Amino acid sequence: MFVDSPREVGERVAACRRARRLTQTGLAAASHVSYSTVRAVERGARRPSDDVLEALAAALGVDATQLRTGYVGTERRVHQALPALSAGIAGYDVPQGPPTRGPAELGVAVREVADWRLGAQYGRIATGIPDLLCDSIRYVHTARAAEQRTAARMLVATARAGDAIAFKYGEYDLSARLIDLMRWAADGAADPLAQAAAAYVRTEVFFAARAHAVGLVALEQAIHAAPAPSSRLTAAARGALHMRAAVIAGRGGDADAADTHLTDARHFGDQVAREGVYLGTAFGPDSVRIHEMSVAVSLGPNHVDRALRVATEWTPPATLPAERRSGFYIELARAQEWANLPGDAFESLRAARAAAPQHTREHPWAREVTSGLRRFHRADAESLSHFAHWIGAV
Repeated sequence: MFVDSPREVGERVAACRRARRLTQTGLAAASHVSYSTVRAVERGARRPSDDVLEALAAALGVDATQLRTGYVGTERRVHQALPALSAGIAGYDVPQGPPTRGPAELGVAVREVADWRLGAQYGRIATGIPDLLCDSIRYVHTARAAEQRTAARMLVATARAGDAIAFKYGEYDLSARLIDLMRWAADGAADPLAQAAAAYVRTEVFFAARAHAVGLVALEQAIHAAPAPSSRLTAAARGALHMRAAVIAGRGGDADAADTHLTDARHFGDQVAREGVYLGTAFGPDSVRIHEMSVAVSLGPNHVDRALRVATEWTPPATLPAERRSGFYIELARAQEWANLPGDAFESLRAARAAAPQHTREHPWAREVTSGLRRFHRADAESLSHFAHWIGAV
């Protein structure tokens, strides 16, 4: 069953194409889809097959779920990639020869997959992550002494992209193994910044296990071990760890510790001054504001006013990574549902989907809020049912 009509899909393709200043001929060339097919799809005269839809989405730099509601090709690609990803890291400590790509080519590919992670484009990650991870492991084993830290950071970034799909799709054991790989690479290169990045991601293990108290201890140890904040990069590394510590403290109900770490994160955000991506983690004043929302929601319904105040005073700019913006609106929707603001909660969920559809679709809180809205509220029933079908909350 298709939720969208061919006309609706065509309108979305055309809108994305125009936003990227592409002609139909340009889109056809970039996607390797015939010009006549592109024209027919945009007119609504043809429903694109999965292969055509994925080709158009890749050329437009969006996830296919932005073009067709309920599209499951991303899930299929992710689940197909996971066994190869698991096999690729089984013997990560065993040298297996040189990578198939040179350092420069490998670096380009690693930066690309990191951008896909920040943009929550999980299907695109899944397509090439097993081979890229194998090459990154091989590079660590064969890199010259002067390249060891570069190689380790590449492997950390690649494993982190693999972890993004493993964790989001509930493969927590595989996620934990990928995080162990990150820590092995960072420790082997004795790179404190890579170690800080691995410690940041390791928090997912504690979130999944609901082991908030020990997770907070692990993050505080990582903060103490991080390099002195003498540059923008080192300050961002410390600030990111404080943001993470604030959230896990909130999940554990420790409001005082959450506020202390949030205050420290603000300090380092001010020191960094400019929002950016530092060793794979978005950090700066805007990211700290998003974590203010995260902390308020983590502390629970008694802190709903604090969460709503953040949203009243500030909204995330479009320049922030898509996954981070989506997370903000999902958490805001949760607070709005607690405050009995169903219409606002639904609008926040729609904003989350617009920012990062696949991230929203796989987020348990987004599904939970959607289910609650359908059970207890009658706001815009037709649109809400459509959304619930898309997110899998029916």
